[in-house]
Amino acid sequence: MSMEMREVNNPVRMLRLPEVVRRTALSRSQIYRLIELGTFPRQVPLGERAAGWVEDEVDGWLRERIERSRKRLQAAASV
Repeated sequence: MSMEMREVNNPVRMLRLPEVVRRTALSRSQIYRLIELGTFPRQVPLGERAAGWVEDEVDGWLRERIERSRKRLQAAASV
């Protein structure tokens, strides 16, 4: 499937900072700290004074955190 066809079927959605804060339950400063550490998806410039985050990247980061948490809980329960 071509890139154009994928974009029509599943368009890239961008999230602005308030939505990223809401979805992650992190503060604005914590999000930027994690970006600098390389552990959170970097924002994409959308205009001269606007930036957004790719929704799939933020969702992937959240899924990864959840998986890591569940694995730790399972490991602790099996000890």
